[in-house]
Amino acid sequence: MTTTAPPGAEAQTDPPAVRTGGRGRAVLRRIRTTPSTGFVFVLPFLLVFGLFMVWPIVQGLWMSFTDTSLALRDTSFVGFDNYAEAFGDPDVWSSLGNTVFFTVISSVPLVLVALAMALLVHSGLAGQWAWRLAFFAPYLLPVTVVTLIWTWLYQPELGLGNQLLTTLGFDSVGWLSDESVAMWSVAALTVWWTVGFNFLLYLAALQSLPSTFDEAAALDGAGAWRRLWSITLPQLRRTTGLVAMLQVLASLKVFDQIYILTKGGPNGSTRPVLEYVYDVGFTGYRLGYASAISYLFFALVIVVSLVQLRLFRQED
Repeated sequence: MTTTAPPGAEAQTDPPAVRTGGRGRAVLRRIRTTPSTGFVFVLPFLLVFGLFMVWPIVQGLWMSFTDTSLALRDTSFVGFDNYAEAFGDPDVWSSLGNTVFFTVISSVPLVLVALAMALLVHSGLAGQWAWRLAFFAPYLLPVTVVTLIWTWLYQPELGLGNQLLTTLGFDSVGWLSDESVAMWSVAALTVWWTVGFNFLLYLAALQSLPSTFDEAAALDGAGAWRRLWSITLPQLRRTTGLVAMLQVLASLKVFDQIYILTKGGPNGSTRPVLEYVYDVGFTGYRLGYASAISYLFFALVIVVSLVQLRLFRQED
């Protein structure tokens, strides 16, 4: 007795890959058992990554155990002597202290000011495009242009900073010549220059937040400040963690603006550890010792990154 297939039975048949029979299954087996195909596509990246990332890291690590110098041709293995010397070098500790101090005084305002700017724009002020352009435009400037602008602002006699202070009845300040003020001057430059990137991250996060919670709280009678502290800021916790981690790592690696603006002066009060590595390696010609300092600093950055990640995971 024959049976008639119900309507729509054709739509319930197996997928074409299964209905192709033995030949189709053989093709699928050949595709699955040829991992070299994927390796061919990844090979160009691996070559570039190995040539410009892995090999310099390995070469620099080996160099840190030698007395390699730009002034000498012969190189000998010295073991951990460079690392022992770095731990006892007061200039290493002073430059590291300057780096940590700069990281603290620049990272905190770069997070808080960026958040305030994003909240201001997100509140619906008139001329949104103008505010966004004004906040983000400095980030697009190269470091040489930024330092040139702020060098004129910090100029002792004609600079805008001292002109404003004298107009208000205060004494002039040696923005780049006073040891107690120079690092704060560099931090102010850095905040003005780079806060636009953090501002964009916060603004994107604010625009992606659901409005239902805020609207419900407003209906319950919560004011603007209460909604900000109890609803908006808690939802920005992940973004704040990301911004803080990126900013701390960026501040630890500071070099360009300090080197161009102050050359580490006055009296080494603004010299970060990376500038000391540059001075030792390319001014003192001691590449092996400079490599050892670099890898000690690299280990410190790794530890700071791991601590931050662990703290953020505990908060989550």
